[in-house]
Amino acid sequence: MAAKARTTYVCSECGHSQAKWSGKCSHCGTWNAMVEMKIAPETAPQTRSVNPFPDHIEPVALSQIENERYPRIHLPMIELGRVLGGGIVPGGVVLISGDPGIGKSTLLIQMAAAIAANGAKVLYVSGEESAHQIKQRAARLGIKSEQIFLLADVSLDNIVAQIERLQPHLIIVDSIQAVYLQSYQPSAGSVTQVRECASLLSRLAKAQNIPLFLVGHVTKEGSLAGPRILEHMVDTVLYLEGDRFHSYRLLRSVKNRFGSTNEVGVFEMKAEGMVEVTNPSEVFLAERLPNASGSAIAVPMEGTRPLLVEVQALVSTTSFPQPRRTANGIDFNRLLLITAVLAKRIGLRLSDQDIFVNVVGGLKINEPASDLAIAVAITSSIRNRAVAADVVFLGEVGLSGELRSVSQLNRRLGEAHKLGFSSAIIPRRVGKPSHYEQPPGMTIHEARSLAQAIELALK
Repeated sequence: MAAKARTTYVCSECGHSQAKWSGKCSHCGTWNAMVEMKIAPETAPQTRSVNPFPDHIEPVALSQIENERYPRIHLPMIELGRVLGGGIVPGGVVLISGDPGIGKSTLLIQMAAAIAANGAKVLYVSGEESAHQIKQRAARLGIKSEQIFLLADVSLDNIVAQIERLQPHLIIVDSIQAVYLQSYQPSAGSVTQVRECASLLSRLAKAQNIPLFLVGHVTKEGSLAGPRILEHMVDTVLYLEGDRFHSYRLLRSVKNRFGSTNEVGVFEMKAEGMVEVTNPSEVFLAERLPNASGSAIAVPMEGTRPLLVEVQALVSTTSFPQPRRTANGIDFNRLLLITAVLAKRIGLRLSDQDIFVNVVGGLKINEPASDLAIAVAITSSIRNRAVAADVVFLGEVGLSGELRSVSQLNRRLGEAHKLGFSSAIIPRRVGKPSHYEQPPGMTIHEARSLAQAIELALK
């Protein structure tokens, strides 16, 4: 007698499954997230027989475990290799995500070409584009390789069979939401399919010691689509960020079992593909007007790399009862906080002024070390007085109008000095000497409060 399909309920947020429906997930507490799934009896058990772990595992003393070194595959793409922690780890599973059209497929096909240039075989599985479309992209990028094999299929059963037949040195699946297992009734992209497909591919990659790259879609809110459990199943999670109206892209690592999550890679989207930006600070400041009011230079940290970016502000009298506050590249609530401090502690009249703040280049600044640059740019605009072109601003603004110290001050000052800036305004530590190394030829001004810093900047 044929086995019948069974019904289960899966949470669309965390992937938790249970036999009965309920309005609230008992695992993550999300309301109205339980989705009915009908699971058919498995008809292709051979695709699920991959088990890289032995059946019987015994505990081992910590002192008897030898340190294991991961021999990484060298990448000619320096920016990508930095984010990955120094290269690709054999058997490592990497999940890369980003907005549609941001350049994920372009970056991966370039990486495949770099690996194939050393004679390694690369299997590129596309579930959303045909082989001819990928061929056209590769031709536009000038990629011609006999070691890159394209497979335009969404059936994971066939994908696994082709992996076992070809034995590639690198696997790319674009995207994980497009493939499906025939042994499950839910359509591709469902919670069950995404979880099971990613689990099977991960076990297969680790069993055969093949690096695996998975492409994942994002939701409208910018988070990874599908269950959050997908991030826990992989070794590395990368996000490709950027404004679609700007050419610069940032590759961030939010999880990395084989390296640091503090590294960021900078790329520029051009006709020839994703081009690495070795000196992003110089690029972001290339079109700056040095004598314009409402402009200040901040030095945020992107991972372990300091970047010099221009913060622009425009303050104009509003014609509406409620003034507008527009933030592009900074947190909107941070802008409201700095505006309130300027009005209360500095005495600027901003209640009838529209304030627009923009970070040049499409970058997003999240750390409070750029507060001083934002406050100086707003003050410079409302007073219509330009800031000196050779000064940078470092400091967090407190609610009392005080300036608070920032981390990695030496690296920030060193990057500013390397790009020709001869002056910097930083917070002064009370009771303790400021621990920083003054670059030769660079003047450092210390200010205790925001009022002192603005006076130094606009004198």
